[in-house]
Amino acid sequence: MVLRVAPHSWLSVTPEPERELPEALATLRHDGDPSALDVQRERARIEALILHGRQRDWLAYLTRALDETERTRPSNNPGVVRARAIVREVIANHHNLLLGLPGRAAERTADERRRLNGGPA
Repeated sequence: MVLRVAPHSWLSVTPEPERELPEALATLRHDGDPSALDVQRERARIEALILHGRQRDWLAYLTRALDETERTRPSNNPGVVRARAIVREVIANHHNLLLGLPGRAAERTADERRRLNGGPA
C-alpha cells in the first residue's frame, strides 16, 4: 500500500504568516516607514504564492524573508526591531508546525529552524 501525501497540507499553516508578514516585511524593507501601498504589495505577493504557488515557492519566500532579517542593518528604530522579531517568530512557528505535516517540508526547513533557535545551520 502506498501512502499519498496531501499535496496542499502546507496551506494549513499559512494563516499566521499571511496575516503578520506583510506589514513586518514592508517595515524592514522601508526602514520602519512603509506606506500602505508597500504593505499591500507584500500582501499581494503572499496571496499570489498561496493561491497559485507550490509549497517550494512558499518555503523559498520564507527563506528570503528570514535572510532579510539577517541582512538588514541594525536599527534603533523600535518599529524595525519589532518587525524583525515578528518575522523571525512567525517563521519559527511556521517551520515548527511543519513538523506535524506529511511530506518533506520539515526536513527542508531543518537548517532554518536551527538558525532561528540559535544553533549552527
